[in-house]
Amino acid sequence: MEAFRQTYQRLCREGGLEPQQSVVAQLQEGGACCSTLNLSGQGLSSDTCSVLGRALHHDTGVTELLLTDCMLTEEGAKLLLTGLFQNTTVKVLDLKGNNLRAEGAKVLGKLLTHNQSLNRLVLEWNALGVWDEGFSLFCEGLASNAGLQQLDLRNNQISHQGASELALALKFNDTLEVLDLRWNNVGLLGGRALLEALQRNQSLVQLELAGNNIPSDALRALEQKAAHNLDKQTTLRENRSRSLVLCKEFNRLKEEKGWQFLRQMETIDRQREEMERSSRSTSIQIGQLQEALNDRKSTINSLTAKLQMREAALALCEQKNHQLGERLTQLKAGEEDLKEQQNRERMKEQEDAALMEKKLLREIQNLTETNLHLRSKVVEMEHKSKCQHEQIFELKQELTNRMSESKLRLAQAEDRLEMEKQRSKKVLEDMDVMRQQEVENVNRRLDEGERVLQERIFRLEGQRIQLEEDLSKAKALCITERTQAEEELGRVQAQLRLEEQQRVSALTEKLQAARSTLQEVQLQCSQQKQMTSDLQAKNSQQRAEMDGLQRRMEDLQQELSGKDQQRVAEVSRVRLELQEQEGRLQAERTAQGGLRERVSALERELKLLTSNHREALFDKESQMSSMMEKLRLKEAEIQRMREDEEHRASCLQTAILTYCQRPPSYPRDPLSYPRDPPSYLRDLIYRSEPDPQTRSTDQIQGPDPQT
Repeated sequence: MEAFRQTYQRLCREGGLEPQQSVVAQLQEGGACCSTLNLSGQGLSSDTCSVLGRALHHDTGVTELLLTDCMLTEEGAKLLLTGLFQNTTVKVLDLKGNNLRAEGAKVLGKLLTHNQSLNRLVLEWNALGVWDEGFSLFCEGLASNAGLQQLDLRNNQISHQGASELALALKFNDTLEVLDLRWNNVGLLGGRALLEALQRNQSLVQLELAGNNIPSDALRALEQKAAHNLDKQTTLRENRSRSLVLCKEFNRLKEEKGWQFLRQMETIDRQREEMERSSRSTSIQIGQLQEALNDRKSTINSLTAKLQMREAALALCEQKNHQLGERLTQLKAGEEDLKEQQNRERMKEQEDAALMEKKLLREIQNLTETNLHLRSKVVEMEHKSKCQHEQIFELKQELTNRMSESKLRLAQAEDRLEMEKQRSKKVLEDMDVMRQQEVENVNRRLDEGERVLQERIFRLEGQRIQLEEDLSKAKALCITERTQAEEELGRVQAQLRLEEQQRVSALTEKLQAARSTLQEVQLQCSQQKQMTSDLQAKNSQQRAEMDGLQRRMEDLQQELSGKDQQRVAEVSRVRLELQEQEGRLQAERTAQGGLRERVSALERELKLLTSNHREALFDKESQMSSMMEKLRLKEAEIQRMREDEEHRASCLQTAILTYCQRPPSYPRDPLSYPRDPPSYLRDLIYRSEPDPQTRSTDQIQGPDPQT
């Protein structure tokens, strides 16, 4: 903040202006490490705004700019905001209560088009929506912006036209998450335009529209769409985090396999170098032997004269040669035994590799069978959902049939009531004929009886109206419960499909990883087979070399029969060479043992992978069972609700039928007619009502008996 104060004072000196003392004091109070420039309530002039705009053009220390209630003019706001066009560090801009109008809206639109680093913009208590042209330019800038996440437009006098422009901008903006439009004049048309925009916009998760004269149903639809976008954003973030974790795990496994491959290649290179060294040493030894042979041939030519004098020694030498031949045959037999043991070990290794391949193929077949089983379960779940939809449709048909039956029964009850009225009138006429003497009393009683009958008719009509209301309430409850059940079923199905897709994708990835590991193991096995074949070829070459050496030894024995001491020395040298070769063979055996250990380690890794895969499959099966249990509970609840509705309808039907089909056994005295409905009908009405707490006492007890 100190550097910003110095640049502000320098620009003021260059422009020949006097720096505003309140701004300088605020910059001094901010401190050196503060990144918030708070100039709220300072009353900035146009010159100060121009200097601040130039200072903010290349500034990198200010991240929050607070300019609430600064009484900015149109010119000052334009100069200040143009300085933020190329700024990339300011993330929060607060322009609350500055009475920005058409020019301010235009400049803000340009700011949003040029500046893509601004995250939050507060424009409360301004007048951006008064002029439609300026607000349309602001909306165009919002549509082209790709960095703004929060926008506050409270109390900006935005009409339904401005709301439609804002909705058009929201269709093209995919970064804005929070939009506050409270206390404007959006109206019904603006609400509909925003609802249409939210059909395309998937990033807006919070939309505030209180105090805009928007109907409640439109507000509810907008809230539901924003909540739906919030759910989508959360799921997208979770999927991204999971994909990042999977990518990291895949890269880690890839690096580990790469390191293992490099190590194996290094070991193979070392073995090749050792073999080359051994071949070089053998070639050097062969050259030395040839030189020695040449020397010995020269000595043989010089010592041919002495052969006759040492015939006696030749017999002894022949005996020694025979012993040496026996020893050589023993050595050959030992070498053959070693070769047979090596062949047996190689055969065992080949058999073990074949068994491992068979095991891996069986595990892959088991995995494919489990995948098919899961797919069959998914098909069964879809079939069950279809059956539930069919049951709901049958319930709808049953409800319509029962409604029609109830209407027919009500019409029959009304007809019966009219018949009862006619019968009562006939009874009254008979009573008039028979009792002419008591005309006055009968007339009075007839008037009272008619009044009672009318009251009773009114009561019956009221009861009929109540029954119709109860039926309508029951219908509404059934419809709401059915819609809730359908929504819950849809959600459960969507969740099941998403989880199944994720599980199938995870299984496919794991199968691919297992296949890749199998391919790597097969490549390693093939490489090892090639190594063994190379070693066998080298062994055959060494055998040929040994045969050549043995032949040369026989030639030397025939040629150097008179040189016992030299032959003994040569035999000792050959023995040393054989011992060295045996040491090399032992080293090769140890190398083969290391390769076997590596193969066993790879087999262990494969076993671990298969065990992890089986555990994942068991977890998924448990999740599927839990979801099936939930579906079963939902079906039981729907069945219970259906039985309750059937019981209520049957009770109402029996009550109405018993009440309407009673025999007309009324007394002839009209004053003795029953005034209240029977007790069983009252009990049935009480049972059929959905909410006993809100039931009125007049509907249950009937009229006052004193009337």
